[in-house]
Amino acid sequence: MDDKLDFRRILPIFVIVLVDLLGLTIIIPLLSLYAATFRADALTIGALTAAYPIMQFLAAPILGRLSDRFGRRPVLIFSQVGTFVGLLMLGFANSLAVLFASRIVDGLSGANISTAQAVIADSTSEKTRTQGLGLIGAAFGLGFTVGPLISFIALAVSGNDYRVPAFVAAAFSLISIALSVFWLKETHPAGAPGEAREALKLTSLRAALTHPGVGALLILIAAQQIAFGGFEQILPLFALSRLGLGASAVSLLFIFLGVLIVIIQGGLIRTLSRRLGDRKLVLLGMVTLAVGLALIAFTPAQPAPGYDRARVVAELTASKDPSAAEKLLVPLPTEGATGLAGLGWILIAFVPATLGGSILQPTINSLLTRRVDKSETGGILGISASLVSLANALGPLLAGAIFRYISPTATLLFEGGLMAVLIPLALSALRGSGDATSGSPQKA
Repeated sequence: MDDKLDFRRILPIFVIVLVDLLGLTIIIPLLSLYAATFRADALTIGALTAAYPIMQFLAAPILGRLSDRFGRRPVLIFSQVGTFVGLLMLGFANSLAVLFASRIVDGLSGANISTAQAVIADSTSEKTRTQGLGLIGAAFGLGFTVGPLISFIALAVSGNDYRVPAFVAAAFSLISIALSVFWLKETHPAGAPGEAREALKLTSLRAALTHPGVGALLILIAAQQIAFGGFEQILPLFALSRLGLGASAVSLLFIFLGVLIVIIQGGLIRTLSRRLGDRKLVLLGMVTLAVGLALIAFTPAQPAPGYDRARVVAELTASKDPSAAEKLLVPLPTEGATGLAGLGWILIAFVPATLGGSILQPTINSLLTRRVDKSETGGILGISASLVSLANALGPLLAGAIFRYISPTATLLFEGGLMAVLIPLALSALRGSGDATSGSPQKA
């Protein structure tokens, strides 16, 4: 294998991941509001959002070992079939229990991305692996921009029928299965030797957290995911309660977020890293994320132009009876003077929040790899990924609980405050050379 990335070899898995991600990102803007139609409160919606990453955290290491033993292709196809079934269940859901079941099924089979990364690792050399894995990040950026756009179109065409985007997402999932079956070649035949994969061990986690210069960075990467990931999951409910935005308008917000993420991760982060260095970039990320989330918390409670409370109630309850609003456990703004103040405020506040959320994780991971021996790089990144998965479950639960029992404003203030209070820890952790140190943590 030469030192140049073979794009023809990587192209099939890139396209498969992109199509697969479109299925996921189509449902993200509406999942919370879909649950609200079944009288779910914010805490229950947080639990629904957490179901997928919890199941994925439990199942992904097992599926990873199976892909080492039986090959990447069959495990990837199994995972994609689980996603397809979960999305069909979402579309046919007639109760909150079915919504939960759909996310659990999808999560238990959710090794699509990790198996795709293994395919790329099989298909690249050490010198081209980073570039190859970077294509997964590019697929994420495209998916989180195009997926919400498809969701917006599906809702517009269907008259805000939440089932339709789920079925569209299932169609994309079916296409990804067909691509895997007919286009993807096996890169790791059954029985071939492979790297041992195992679940996160408490001994490995304890060793990493107590490792000088590493433990604090792991805490920071988990905290930023709780803050920014929790914000992304609670955004549909916040926009509904503060601005009266339904699923179509929320899809447009996610498109804006996706464009910002592509701009930041597609080029701005490299420029900032060269000019500031990773240590200053981490501090910049924490400050901007804290400020951005705090600004979003104080978004003026002014419904956007065109707000019709009765129409939003009908969208969420499938009833034209105004009293149906009482069935909703998420507050709606009252009808009154509409305007652009609230919408303009939140769009401006998205910029610092997204800047911080987009630069922290890759920058902290970059620092982590320089603070351990080369032999421990894979292990420490595995621990980092496991903590991010756990944070993806904890973030929506915390956000949902605060939203439900305190207020929407308090939710965003908590997430921004979490970043602010950890800035002294970051200042302490970022001192030093950043080179690999002795006493490396055990492999994950």
